[in-house]
Amino acid sequence: MGLRSGMWLRKWDGPDRGGRLVAWLLRPASRPWRILSLAVLLGVCVSTSVRANWGSDNAFVVKAAQTLLDGGSPYEDKRFLYLPSAVIMAVPEALLPQAVLRWALPLGMTGLLAAGWWASLKLFSVPLRSRLAVGGYALFAVAYKPYVNLVLIGNWTAISAAALPLALLLARRSAWGSAGLVIGLAIACKPMLVPIGVLFLFARQWRGLAAAVLVPLGLSLAGALLMPSPSLFFTKTLPFLLQGQDAYALPWDASPIAVLPRLGVPAAVAVPVAFAGAAVGLWAAWTRWRREDPAGVRDDGSLRLVETASMVMLAAFLVSRPSFDHYLLTIVPMLLASVVRPGSMPRSPWFWVAVGPQLAGIPWPSALEAKRRAFKDCFTLCGLAMLLARRSLRSDRVILEPVTTTGSPPRTEPECAATPAESASRTAF
Repeated sequence: MGLRSGMWLRKWDGPDRGGRLVAWLLRPASRPWRILSLAVLLGVCVSTSVRANWGSDNAFVVKAAQTLLDGGSPYEDKRFLYLPSAVIMAVPEALLPQAVLRWALPLGMTGLLAAGWWASLKLFSVPLRSRLAVGGYALFAVAYKPYVNLVLIGNWTAISAAALPLALLLARRSAWGSAGLVIGLAIACKPMLVPIGVLFLFARQWRGLAAAVLVPLGLSLAGALLMPSPSLFFTKTLPFLLQGQDAYALPWDASPIAVLPRLGVPAAVAVPVAFAGAAVGLWAAWTRWRREDPAGVRDDGSLRLVETASMVMLAAFLVSRPSFDHYLLTIVPMLLASVVRPGSMPRSPWFWVAVGPQLAGIPWPSALEAKRRAFKDCFTLCGLAMLLARRSLRSDRVILEPVTTTGSPPRTEPECAATPAESASRTAF
């Protein structure tokens, strides 16, 4: 190994064993591979369009918009849990015929998730025609069960899954104001990315934080002025949401607050445990943000942004009620794209142990496939949170040492095709 020019050693994890595989993944995908990947994605869209329960979650938002058009209050329906701004954004859907929406909705969900994958790749300078970009997304679509579930039900989590990596991409380019605008628009659709405000606090980017707060606030005020009884959001919807909804959502709620009591742990214990885990997660996010890149490593801060934002979201998912399996689609694609960086989470086998329960084709007891599937989802959620917290809180540093052959000049940069170029913009932290 010492005779290979340009090989880099990592003090805390030995040699970069995934380098060869990553180099293969970064090569251009062939035309048959691209055609096959497109066919797979279209197949997912078509298969969900013909199912009887397509768009079940999206239907609540469309119904709310239709109620508004009919002069009623969307919050009469306890299943509508979004901000008033979401009603305005759902009006175009309410005006579409069902026959059109049946086919347009899965395509829209797929497009949003693809946009999130594109932004995740750009974060790590991965070529968009590479095998990882083309084949990786198609494989992710068919192998990761929450992806198919999200496309089927049409949940607006897809908007957050597209917005978060896009916002981090803008932040990496020092466009924090634009990043805040993206986050604000996503919150106006669905308040899932509210915890990302912590990232703006860490970075002391007050303009971006203001945009993330004022955009959904302004749109929600506009929506409230257009509807009767907007106060129902505070008197009816928020209490229902803070209580974890009802028995309808419980079988799919992966929050430890909901899962631990189902395993026999008293609620008086489950709640403090979950909040303690969230507190540790926030501390880990702050620690990861403060950690400087190792000396001699040429990076633009992408991994730092992704891991900090992912830790913040995981901490929130530990205590949010409910936490569904598709919530992790906001962070898992970004973590997968980070595989091109030495030392990233996907290069650890424990990462795949954590996401294993969500992969198609793995046999599980029938009891875990229906009403108890939240147990698997909770395992993945807690597993990813613990792994990322451990990585963020460890005190050691990654130290790279060049090893060269006789007569060859020492290398001064990591051997990674996805390493940012010298001309790439750097984020000012």
